[in-house]
Amino acid sequence: MAVAADVPAIEIVGNKFFYSNNGSQFYMRGIAYQADVANSSSTTFSDPLADAAACKRDIQYFTDLNTNVLRVYAVNTSLDHDDCMTQLADAGIYVILDLSEPDLSINRESPSWTIELYNRYTSVVDMFANYTNTLGFFAGNEVTNNNTNTDASAFVKAALRDTKAYIKSKSYRSIPVGYSSNDDADTRVAIADYFVCGSDDEKADFYGINMYEWCGASSYTTSGYSDRSADFANLSVPIFFSEYGCNTIQPRTFTEIATLFGSDMTNLWSGGIVYMYFEEANNYGLVSLSGSSISTMVDYKYYSSEINSISPSSAKSSDQTATASELSCPSQYSNWMASTDLPPTPDQSVCECLSNSLACTVKTSVDVSDYASMYSYYCGVVDCSAINSNGTSGVYGMYSFCSDFEKLSYVMNLYYISQGKSSSACDYSGSATLNTKTSAASSCGSVLSNASASNTVAASSGSKTTGTSKSSGTSSSKSTSSGKSAAHTLRAPALNGVAVAAFVVSFFACGLSVVLM
Repeated sequence: MAVAADVPAIEIVGNKFFYSNNGSQFYMRGIAYQADVANSSSTTFSDPLADAAACKRDIQYFTDLNTNVLRVYAVNTSLDHDDCMTQLADAGIYVILDLSEPDLSINRESPSWTIELYNRYTSVVDMFANYTNTLGFFAGNEVTNNNTNTDASAFVKAALRDTKAYIKSKSYRSIPVGYSSNDDADTRVAIADYFVCGSDDEKADFYGINMYEWCGASSYTTSGYSDRSADFANLSVPIFFSEYGCNTIQPRTFTEIATLFGSDMTNLWSGGIVYMYFEEANNYGLVSLSGSSISTMVDYKYYSSEINSISPSSAKSSDQTATASELSCPSQYSNWMASTDLPPTPDQSVCECLSNSLACTVKTSVDVSDYASMYSYYCGVVDCSAINSNGTSGVYGMYSFCSDFEKLSYVMNLYYISQGKSSSACDYSGSATLNTKTSAASSCGSVLSNASASNTVAASSGSKTTGTSKSSGTSSSKSTSSGKSAAHTLRAPALNGVAVAAFVVSFFACGLSVVLM
């Protein structure tokens, strides 16, 4: 991977961003830069950082708009980004990236933190870590969006923790990882405290709020900005508007910019990212795209006028003091049920050992769409606690991060054992197969033994509750999934991010969560 042009990395000291070369304060004058994967039901997306010609075309507009940050919601890690990232660096523009993509993200309705997601997140880190104009990464965007799905935040915080650990383990520079939240009245204070609380290893390095309270002509007080500043005054990390630009009154005149970068807010807030560059059906665009040609929209001139008129005060990093004390995590109550006990770090070796130890497995020819009915059947007669997870109680089966194939095979094998290893018990209408040559490595004994101990805890901590079938919305960028989650029950196994009904009974024909051979 090439290294982008020699621009100073952005660093964090206290609750502010600074240029690493001279210690001057960095305020985000950002634009959301991507065709709208946010409001699309499609899992396909266009990666704007892989299109060098489009970058060259658009940089002149970014420069005209005094832009120093782009937010990109999804990138394709199989494509090359050197050209665009270098062009942006030459223009003094940094990039903040969401780690997920539409088909690989933490689903608020049936959250999980899996090996597949871990590999996705770390692949984005690997792709962008060596660009000095990579400002940071978002571990999630509006995953919890109301008080019915706060348990999902435990999984996002685990993703954040593991991404930070991965960056450190690879000896990359200290690239910050944070979270982008919506502005829900019931959860906005608790969720901010939740992501910023705890040890440095697991808390967010920065916190973004998608803020749409200022609409039309307003003020610091009447818009709600003063109230939000009071809400987040205790946060010890940089905070900023990860999206802003209400469009209920048009044209958008962006009078909030003078306030956001003015004396009322700059002591706490580090600027913001206007939503969005491209015009879409949602009418948020600054420009419209026809073929490869750009035309400016009416909002463009208002935004340009305001963003080019700011002159915020500037702190120096040498004058800042990093906060030594930890923020207390929010207690659970009716509007906030996320546990501070987080899911385990996904471990491929555990899943490989599990898979290699199983005598009865699902056939590889079985379509994933058929897994749901199979889960429902098997979890009705054997214990599925080892593959389930619960972000409210903080209890997670040790195989909950494995693949759907591995998890379904695990419960199939439990059933096979419970039936005395009768060959007819490994069939399920021809969907199961016997593996007569299990090949778990000698090192797997301790791995599976440790997993067994963990799963015994899960089994004794409420696993006999009934799981609830969930809808299949994803939660990357501006997720549109809106179903309710059962916050007080153990999650049924997540099938590609979709929970499968699991009717777990209180009797089992074999020992639970044991080494399987």
